Amino acid sequence: MVDAIRTDGLSKRYGRPRRGPLPGSHEVVALRDVSIAVRPGEIFGFLGPNGAGKSTAIRLLLGFLHPTAGRAEVLGLDSGADSVAIRGRVGYLPGGIALYDGLTGSDLLDYLGRLYDRPPTARVGLLERLELSTRTLARPVRDYSRGMRQKIGIVQALQHDPELAILDEPTEGLDPLMQRAFYDILDDLRAAGRTIFLSSHVLSEVERVCDRVAIIRRGRLVALEDIGALLERRKRHVELRVRGTPPDLSAVPGVSGLVVHDGLLSGRLDGDIAPFLRALEGVAVADLTIEPAHLEEAFLEFYEGEDTETADDDGAVTLGAATVPVADQGARAAHDDARPERTGDPG
Repeated sequence: MVDAIRTDGLSKRYGRPRRGPLPGSHEVVALRDVSIAVRPGEIFGFLGPNGAGKSTAIRLLLGFLHPTAGRAEVLGLDSGADSVAIRGRVGYLPGGIALYDGLTGSDLLDYLGRLYDRPPTARVGLLERLELSTRTLARPVRDYSRGMRQKIGIVQALQHDPELAILDEPTEGLDPLMQRAFYDILDDLRAAGRTIFLSSHVLSEVERVCDRVAIIRRGRLVALEDIGALLERRKRHVELRVRGTPPDLSAVPGVSGLVVHDGLLSGRLDGDIAPFLRALEGVAVADLTIEPAHLEEAFLEFYEGEDTETADDDGAVTLGAATVPVADQGARAAHDDARPERTGDPG
């Protein structure tokens, strides 16, 4: 079976090393040697903070950018040589989608739908589930709120029932009710055998809908695992209140970070909880809380100590909490020129 997406050593950098007697470099590395395989029929999460390289990777997959090294295949097609054919078969929702403000919502969907060979068979159902009425679609896009624009973006990406959808920050701007409706749509697509590549930095979203997740850090792949397997290794938060003197649990396997305050013992629990529960035999437990591991803890562990520079998708460099422009404006201009002006156009 052909992978829906496969990358081998995919890399992208902007600018070039500085030549001459002065030290330093004009080069910005956005993606470094990323190799992943997305299976048909799964929802695959691509996780990382702003500037990690997520959007750069997506633009490489769709042929909007060309890799500096490595290669990518989408639906068995080469992302460089066959980019037009790929964009004709893939539903794509870019981050911060730009729409034609002068068109009505209905005209915009009709226009984007004509760019694909497949008819927009899923449009009516998507409009209903995302609460986009005929009256709303008759209004010009310039009058739409941010959330309404995002809904239109989701519909245009999925209306032709693509075999693969690549969605960049799909719930950005949606209220909680519409987020839930979107998650239900993804569940139905998975049940129908469609493949979803979902880029996000909303951790609860990835945990809620994805089968597997890739975590990217400073353009490098640092984890690629099933959601369940990733969570199993994460530390749980434990709070214990007992009647009398709290027991000494410091020697219990997997227990760390113990703190006792006003009779409340708190700490972290890693791995199998059975040794911890056995250690409580005979203890007068008044209250016990073991919080399940969440993807947020997993994510933060991969980013602890992150204090080196990272290049974001707008050509800036992040140093700790500060963002400064890249010195080489030529590299930034080349980056900006590579951005597609219109999305959803397979040509």
